[in-house]
Amino acid sequence: MNPIIVIPARLASTRLPNKPLADIEGKSMIARVVERALLAQTGAVLVAAGDDEIMEPAQEAGAVAILTDPLLPSGSDRVLAAIEKYDPQCDFDVIVNLQGDMPTFDPIIINKVLEILVQNSDADIATLVSPSENQDEKSDPNVVKAIVANIQNDGSGRCLYFTRANAPNGDGPIYRHVGIYAFRRAALKKFVNAAPSSLEMREKLEQLRALEIGLKIFAGQIDNFPKGVDTAEHLEAAREFYRNELL
Repeated sequence: MNPIIVIPARLASTRLPNKPLADIEGKSMIARVVERALLAQTGAVLVAAGDDEIMEPAQEAGAVAILTDPLLPSGSDRVLAAIEKYDPQCDFDVIVNLQGDMPTFDPIIINKVLEILVQNSDADIATLVSPSENQDEKSDPNVVKAIVANIQNDGSGRCLYFTRANAPNGDGPIYRHVGIYAFRRAALKKFVNAAPSSLEMREKLEQLRALEIGLKIFAGQIDNFPKGVDTAEHLEAAREFYRNELL
């Protein structure tokens, strides 16, 4: 297996404009994400930049930056466009799609999601989940829940569905979906080339397209749920994280 980490990033954001360039204790958010991706020591880190302004800070942080069409409809489209431009000879057979708005994630999650792909030879895509018994999170449509079958002792299992609803019903935790994927290269191409599916559009969750076209997604379990940045409050929390880390 020869993996590469690809971080899609663009300036347009309805809730927090210019998010990749937001300052976090002296460095841009995209730089912070690149630095943490490099700490995983799994190989090259590529930024799929939707705007020119993202290129320089990504490169200064140690990534290769590829400019992609800003009109591409999703991060996954941007990831495929970048990897095909950077690696047309297909040397990299596994692509880790890492969100560019998780500046405080633990780099170990990258190793974990790759481990799930290695352990499940029939998996087309690997991802991560984190359990929660919090009642507010169970009812929060912004918390995406994974329905995972045949959960093993290590917390891994095959994903049957993803939803914004409180599911599964009954006693027990929900499994919050963590926004990281490891795609086998052929699976990424098949996924991006497929039209948006009915369930994807209804739930506004693109991973449902993968399930509807028959791709198999396996999930590994982690305890700590990585925090993304979608609001000014989230951004301040990320700054506080780095203030404490730099002490």
